Amino acid sequence: MSNETILPGVSDDETTIPRDASLFERIAANPRPAAIWAGVLAVLVLLEAGAIASLLASFLRGAVAAAPGVTPSAYGLDAMVQSASEIPTLLSRDIIPNQGYDVNGGNDGPWASTFLGLPPAFAWFIRFVLVYVYAAALFGWLANGYRVFRRHYRYADWTPRDDVVNRFSGHTWGQFGAVVVLAFIVMALFAPALSPTTVERNIEQPYSYEISYFDEEAGGVEQTFVGAANGDSRSQGGGDSNYGLLSYDDYGRFHPFGTLDSGKDLFTFMMYGSRVSLFVGLMAIGLSGLIATVAAMLTAYYKGLVDLATVVVGDSIISIPQLLLLLMAVAVFRGHPIAAIYNRGFLIALIFAFTGWPLLWRAIRGPALQVSNQEWIDAARSYGQKPSATMRKHMLPYVVGYLLVYASMTLGGIIISTAALSFLGLGITTPTPEWGRAVAIGEPYIATQSWHIGTIPGIMIVVVVTAFNALGDGIRDAIDPQSEGGESTEGAMAGGGA
Repeated sequence: MSNETILPGVSDDETTIPRDASLFERIAANPRPAAIWAGVLAVLVLLEAGAIASLLASFLRGAVAAAPGVTPSAYGLDAMVQSASEIPTLLSRDIIPNQGYDVNGGNDGPWASTFLGLPPAFAWFIRFVLVYVYAAALFGWLANGYRVFRRHYRYADWTPRDDVVNRFSGHTWGQFGAVVVLAFIVMALFAPALSPTTVERNIEQPYSYEISYFDEEAGGVEQTFVGAANGDSRSQGGGDSNYGLLSYDDYGRFHPFGTLDSGKDLFTFMMYGSRVSLFVGLMAIGLSGLIATVAAMLTAYYKGLVDLATVVVGDSIISIPQLLLLLMAVAVFRGHPIAAIYNRGFLIALIFAFTGWPLLWRAIRGPALQVSNQEWIDAARSYGQKPSATMRKHMLPYVVGYLLVYASMTLGGIIISTAALSFLGLGITTPTPEWGRAVAIGEPYIATQSWHIGTIPGIMIVVVVTAFNALGDGIRDAIDPQSEGGESTEGAMAGGGA
């Protein structure tokens, strides 16, 4: 059998390369498709360069600010964030402004200081739609990258991964989960552009910013602090104290989800709150997944005493009541810099990771043990391959699919648990927005005209958690077509807990 293959996608000359050629060598032999794909990415990044730079600078400043005795200004991080915010961005509040005022009063128009003189609701909706169009283009670029790889740079006509992708593309429930999860991720990444205002102006520092509005009594445009405007825009049950869905307040500000009982914009609260939920969920599932994967590889490969020790440690951690551990951690780390990151968000993520990895390990232990008994593992050992190489090359690819399934389902549980802790006052603290705290704020008004405060966040929590579970179901059925809704998965769980 020849050790050469015709490079896919090249028809002018039959370009042959070794079958074991690296991806970079294949790209070098046929660079045009990869160059086009990379060029599209460059255009997409340039359109949102300011938003990307601002997000990275903000995360860096937040991480440095959490360190004891360190001030971001001393390292020029405040200036870095300011410089990043000045980089032109297509989908920004500066390009498509939605905050303005009615030159005649009464919120009937015409409007000043808004995009093309449109009402704030229309200007905000245009920016909202464009953000999701941009996100769809970005996700389409990622999907097209896999198609480019299959068509031009993969020598095999078929791999098992193709069947997984094809099965998932026909899984309606899994696709629903994927769409909602991607929409949730867009909320977190593009919160400043999606919101009608910013969290700094409306929630965190409302008395540090001013807005312009038309004062009918004065007969002209006046200035007032955002905090003062919030005080006149409270939703506290009904009558004049309620600003519900798709409403304007007396200062010409549009509120897609209405306002909180403090007058702050609920939609902005929810968009920025998705960042916190995503951060806690990804941090917790990333750490616990890493620990669980390493433990599964070691216990499946060495078995015996290593497996027994891991079982004992895992069972000991599972036996600790999670709520009790959280209360202890909150008390012990009160005032500690680690609790300042995302207002306990990082601390909560660490607790979920510490208490969650044994459950993930039990879920993937069965598949890891199953693959460790295969003939190719014995062959790798007999040829003297290092254990780490055997685990990485021959065991991990078999286990990673199961890890994705359980990680997706567990992530939804972490999000709803974080919301529940915040609802009880044990989770994310003010002023950082968090969905569970919005539910707690709206609980007294659930049977009044201000029902939106608690109902909308509650619905969003349920939808997002359901979507993560649906995505997990879709991945499971795509990876294991014999599961039929969970038969094989349950078998894996039984093996993991044996």
